[in-house]
Amino acid sequence: VAFCRGRVVRVPKGPLIRVLGTEVVIPCSVSDYDGPSEQNFDWEFSRETDFMRIVSTWDSTFTSEEYQKRVGNGDIKLRRNSNDVVELVIRNIQPTDQGRYKCSTPSTDATVQGNYDAEVQVKVISDGLSVSGSKARSSMSLRLSEGDSFKLRCSAVTTSPEHTHLHVTWQIKNGSTWRDILSLTHEGKFQPGTGYEERYRNGDIRLDTGANDTYRLSVSQALPMDGGAYRCLVSEWVRGADSSWQKIQEKSVEIASVAIQQTDVVISTSNVSVTERDSLDLTCNITTDRSGIFQTEVMWYFSASPDDTLSDAQVLLSMDHDSIVSDSTLISLSHVDRNSYRLLVRDVDMEDSGYYFCQAAVWVPLHNGSWHKVVERTSAPVSVVVTALEPDYEVFLNVSKTPKFSDDPTELNCRITNAQDMEANIRFTVSWYYRQRLRSDDVVAEELLAMMDADWTLLLGDRSRERTQNGEIIFFKKAVDIFSLRIQWTSESDRGDYFCVISAWSRHRNNTWVKSKDVTSSSVSISWATQDYTLTVEAVKLKPFFVAGHTFEMTCKVSSKNIKTPRYSVLITAEKPLTDQSNSNGTTRIISLSQDSVVRLEDWTDQTRVDGVVLEKVQENEFRYRMYQTQISDAGLYRCVVTAWSPGGGGMWHEAVNGLSNPIQIDFQTSGPVFNVSVHSDNPTIYQGELADLLCIVTMEGMALETDDMSFDVSWFAVRSFALDREPVLLSSLDRRGIVTQSRRNGSSDLSLERISPLEFRLRVHGCEDHDFGNHYCVVTPWVRSATGVWQREPDIKAKPIFLSVKMDVLNAFKYPLLIGIGLATVIGLLSCLIGYCSSRWCCKKEVQETRRERRRLMSMEMD
Repeated sequence: VAFCRGRVVRVPKGPLIRVLGTEVVIPCSVSDYDGPSEQNFDWEFSRETDFMRIVSTWDSTFTSEEYQKRVGNGDIKLRRNSNDVVELVIRNIQPTDQGRYKCSTPSTDATVQGNYDAEVQVKVISDGLSVSGSKARSSMSLRLSEGDSFKLRCSAVTTSPEHTHLHVTWQIKNGSTWRDILSLTHEGKFQPGTGYEERYRNGDIRLDTGANDTYRLSVSQALPMDGGAYRCLVSEWVRGADSSWQKIQEKSVEIASVAIQQTDVVISTSNVSVTERDSLDLTCNITTDRSGIFQTEVMWYFSASPDDTLSDAQVLLSMDHDSIVSDSTLISLSHVDRNSYRLLVRDVDMEDSGYYFCQAAVWVPLHNGSWHKVVERTSAPVSVVVTALEPDYEVFLNVSKTPKFSDDPTELNCRITNAQDMEANIRFTVSWYYRQRLRSDDVVAEELLAMMDADWTLLLGDRSRERTQNGEIIFFKKAVDIFSLRIQWTSESDRGDYFCVISAWSRHRNNTWVKSKDVTSSSVSISWATQDYTLTVEAVKLKPFFVAGHTFEMTCKVSSKNIKTPRYSVLITAEKPLTDQSNSNGTTRIISLSQDSVVRLEDWTDQTRVDGVVLEKVQENEFRYRMYQTQISDAGLYRCVVTAWSPGGGGMWHEAVNGLSNPIQIDFQTSGPVFNVSVHSDNPTIYQGELADLLCIVTMEGMALETDDMSFDVSWFAVRSFALDREPVLLSSLDRRGIVTQSRRNGSSDLSLERISPLEFRLRVHGCEDHDFGNHYCVVTPWVRSATGVWQREPDIKAKPIFLSVKMDVLNAFKYPLLIGIGLATVIGLLSCLIGYCSSRWCCKKEVQETRRERRRLMSMEMD
């Protein structure tokens, strides 16, 4: 069986029914053509037999005289959507426009195959759709209270000669755009607009049909968002020849303007501050313009945070619409007037500090005597601060042991003086702080050393945690009114100002302790006479000139002053032109040598040159750094970061001062070639089971190289999406030594990667499956051999992806199941015939037996 493919020109299946005076859009597309991607189109029209030329995409003289005026005015125009699709647009269609429209495409094919034109019938009908609002007036205004109900009506009827359906949509505009509320579609389905789904399911919004072609919108429990202008939007739909629905026209009419008066709930008092043991008085006021009979339900809430929801808040008291108040000992709720409710909290405590808000609901009576809640509102929270009855005391800080040299002990005493209330309901705790002293006037935030909870649990700060755990810093209570801080070995980092904070805690009625007051002491300074540490680092390049592939060497010479028996730790850093992603400031840490001569690789990630960097100690104050087989990517500024350490108490080393050397630059002057990479495929659209060929082509600009002087690492990746919005998946890679590595695959298809020429690499997907689709690209890493014979790695180059589309071959998919089915049916039929023949031959055969005569003889009496 052979299939002939050729040009195919398509227009919608007719007839197309359109309404007089509306805009008509007729698309025309062409496919399976040869030649340029952008195709031209000609449109012609015929009322009976002869065709008249309307408009063309490529010939400005194509239009006949009858249509030149309408084409010039823009009433008839062509709109191109893509290279192979255009639309004929006719504005304000008239009865004379009824007829046959033909779309033609000039041939650009090598051979004439397929069809080059297509026709569609357009039928123009009269406008029979009328939409109107209320009979009393064209638009009305409604002013309602929140929670009320209202109904709006509109009438829509059509006298179209065709069998059309109406699509009715109620819309609201309380901003700059119209939003859909509820629709009755042309297919007879109800469709709520965005944000109205829940209210439609609850029955608060309905659309009903009535007599005289009326459509009624019913809204119950009106919300503030229901205020605005309402209109009825009606569109007329007809089913086309291809059974699809087509909208032929649309009309609307504004029905009403609705204003919703909101019900507000506010607390008359703003932020409140009361003293412990006093009373808290708050009033909840309800503002509403509702008249008639209604009752209010009020509920007071308490929350520790203003952002808590009602479910997280604590209910204090409530009064329902029958004026029944829930019981409480220390809290009362009273009805002051019709719209005011008073909350009174007696004997407040510190735990009563927080946020108070009230919730009010309005209930109205129904015809059956029951009550219905129409609106519910919650006030903004009011902050209430309960001020504790503070004890009166002072705090004095003194230094009992002052260090004269580094590693001497230091002891500070924080004393409570003039305490007026030392009874059992008051408890004192201490917090210690440190502030670094700077020579400038810059303000430095204090650092917490340690603090105590109400139960005298010691909490350590980040600065002192490790030293306290090691026993270098001790916090203790020397007396009832004295808290002490002792530093066993004072170091240079301990220089600065120290102060303490004494906190008073009060016992509450639920036996909890609440902080009532903080008193801060004046600061004391810890320092001793000494000369400042100085550290100088000089970096020297041993070989002033070298090329890529050679060994780079530099030394770092260190000199220091005023540091007792120093030891040095060295860190080699590099500042490269391209920012290293591992460090946000652009500096890469390469290798380090600690003060104990322990070497550590920092951010050196080149696995092929793990032993390519060496840092060694030449003398006590001289260090040498080597980097073997330098690459072009190693270009940058190299420095030595040196830290001087001095011995401290307890056998520990303390950091004294840091120093940074002058930069040493590595710069390669290269004039090598420039590589470019592209991906190509002769057939990016294939069927399942076929072979897909993808080529990764490397091109070279600039200086030419011999084939033996360059090599490539090639990796193929795939992104399983149309828009490159997923992570790429590694398919296969080929290194410069010719070793192929493939990733694990889940499907039955297979991959092969080979080098077919010095600059071309082919990836084949054997037995393609549907999951092999996606954007495919290759990443190439060039390697160039220098004049000294050393291989240099160039930056990675990523090709622009190509999309591979995998289609299903319907014939091959059904061929084998069809053959198997026919074979099984034939075998079953033959087996049935054989069983029937055997049954009729042997099982159903009659056997005729001759009647046997029975012969008996007489017996004697004795024998009987």
